[in-house]
Amino acid sequence: MRGPVAVIGAGGHGKVVVATLQAAGFPIAFLIDQDPDRRGETVLGAEVIGSTDELRRLALRHALLAVGDNRARRDQVRDLADLGLEWTSVAHPSAIVHTSVRLGAGSVVFAGVVIQPDVSIGRHSIVNTSASVDHDCTLRDFVHVAPGARLAGGVTVGDGALIGIGSVVTPGVSIGDWATVGAGAVVVRDVAPGATVMGVPAR
Repeated sequence: MRGPVAVIGAGGHGKVVVATLQAAGFPIAFLIDQDPDRRGETVLGAEVIGSTDELRRLALRHALLAVGDNRARRDQVRDLADLGLEWTSVAHPSAIVHTSVRLGAGSVVFAGVVIQPDVSIGRHSIVNTSASVDHDCTLRDFVHVAPGARLAGGVTVGDGALIGIGSVVTPGVSIGDWATVGAGAVVVRDVAPGATVMGVPAR
């Protein structure tokens, strides 16, 4: 049986994570947020109880980060490493995810996503609403594929990279660690680590 999940992050991204967990049948224990003004709020019926100090005090076993920023998500994982949390991963029931797909701990797949055979998704990554990831792609840790983005077959996305909303990455292209692909860009060649590319074709 699935244990109750603590959701860390109560902003807009957190709301979609909560909705995804609910749709997939996961019980939600509570939400955590570093903003003290959010304490006592509810997000789709789940209560915000306080900061990560509360998570330490309550010693809950299962958690999921609901933080859209890739670096912030990485830093939270490091900050909470001593708690021994079991990071929940979840795919929305409306997502089409082939049985061969490998989904890393703490990763989320939102509504309307299509992920084709032999895709590997690392830890704490996000495949956002209505994005598609074609066959044999590799998404490493802390990646965010934004809503409506399209990855063709054989694409590699390095740690912490952001694939912007509505962008397209053509077959076999590699996106370097912590690179950013701008919204609506069409990427036809490899992107260096840490680079930001925009436009059609992306430069």
